[in-house]
Amino acid sequence: MFSSIAYHLSLPLRSPRGIAVIAVGATAAAAAAGYLLTRKKPTPEEIERNRRDLLATMGRITDGTITDAPFAPDDPTHTPRLLIYDYRIAGVTYECAQDVTALADHVRDIRTDLPIQVRYDLHNPANSIVVSESWSGLRLAAHHEPEGHSDHGSTRIDTD
Repeated sequence: MFSSIAYHLSLPLRSPRGIAVIAVGATAAAAAAGYLLTRKKPTPEEIERNRRDLLATMGRITDGTITDAPFAPDDPTHTPRLLIYDYRIAGVTYECAQDVTALADHVRDIRTDLPIQVRYDLHNPANSIVVSESWSGLRLAAHHEPEGHSDHGSTRIDTD
């Protein structure tokens, strides 16, 4: 078997041990390439959710203001699809928008006349959110209570 090995290879590569090392290396490289080519790639929705989760847990908080929250014209629940907001960090004003169509339950009955809290990435302040599945910097109308949250005996006053 080893007699067919080309003689132009260096002596260590012609030995059975050298051939075994090359075979193991080639097999590992092929397996790594196969994994990289066939692995399930995250969808854009999964990437956005991971971004929101990261900012909700690790992001810094600052104050901001909602400048616009357009509603769909045919939506009777008046749930916005987009939140346009601005905030200031170190003298720089950032104006951002967050698509909240996937977070409809968290943005129903928002108050756009009150300040909000914005979570942003310390290393990239333009990367920010105002709401995620686990955190919200929005002010909601007094009669709205998100699922799983209660006041445990406190009195709610509807100011609308």
